[in-house]
Amino acid sequence: MAEQDWKEDKKAFWAVSASPLLWTVLFFLLPMSFVWLYSFGSNVGLTEIEISGTLDNYKRATQWLYLSIFLKSFGVAAIVTVLCLIIGFPVAMALTFASEKWRPWLLLGIMLPFWTNLLIRTYALMIMLGSNGYANKAMGWLWDGASWIKTLVGLQPLPTWEPVQLLYNNLAVVLGLVYVHLPFMVLPLYSALDRLDKSLIEASLDLGAGHLRTLLKVVVPLAMPGVMAGVMITLIPALGAYLTPDLMGGTESQMIANVIERQFKRANDWPFGAALSFLLIYAMFILIALQGLRRKNGKEAH
Repeated sequence: MAEQDWKEDKKAFWAVSASPLLWTVLFFLLPMSFVWLYSFGSNVGLTEIEISGTLDNYKRATQWLYLSIFLKSFGVAAIVTVLCLIIGFPVAMALTFASEKWRPWLLLGIMLPFWTNLLIRTYALMIMLGSNGYANKAMGWLWDGASWIKTLVGLQPLPTWEPVQLLYNNLAVVLGLVYVHLPFMVLPLYSALDRLDKSLIEASLDLGAGHLRTLLKVVVPLAMPGVMAGVMITLIPALGAYLTPDLMGGTESQMIANVIERQFKRANDWPFGAALSFLLIYAMFILIALQGLRRKNGKEAH
């Protein structure tokens, strides 16, 4: 009797898929459906919400105040993604061409942040960037050294060093998000680059193309699936980031996730918070759908 494909065996298929499907329905779809219903409701008391089918919460979310925060969140997430790509691509290349002896240790260094609590990592970065942190101390040491050299050669010394405000601003949020999300970019890039045929790179160099041209014309196009995967799994979490902007951002550096949190906690306006949440989810679904269409069109073109 010929071996039957397990996908064609409905009993085997449902035996394997029933548990994760039930888990998804009970602990994801069902709770999210309640939040979705809340987005069409209104507060009628301190703890009571009436599901009336109103669209007022979505209309309120289209006010410029909230749209500007959405746009700012998209902008910050895009900047973070681009920086992660610029930093992560050389790191992934180094991993790809590292010797067999050092590659596992380099991969371990990339994976270590996943084994450390995000809150601890964020506070560690805040210690580095604080007014009395190591970044300011290093810059102060360099500043004092330059001032001492100017004095030594008979020039006017530099004014006294004042610590730079590296925390509680937009720059701190971007740095923090890059610090958190960089491994999400490096790993897909490494996975794509590691599958490249190295002989194509050697052929390009042998035919006279320089290293930069080989990188742009050969390596990047072949690694594009990894690039797009890294962009998606970096952009979407960065768009919904809450902890890093909350701890490292100032009053003008809050993102849409922080606004949503305030609606559920401080403002006690769950219907409006639910509407903002699902607008963010809709935006993420659109990004994923666009990526899916791009991949489909790319396959059809080939």
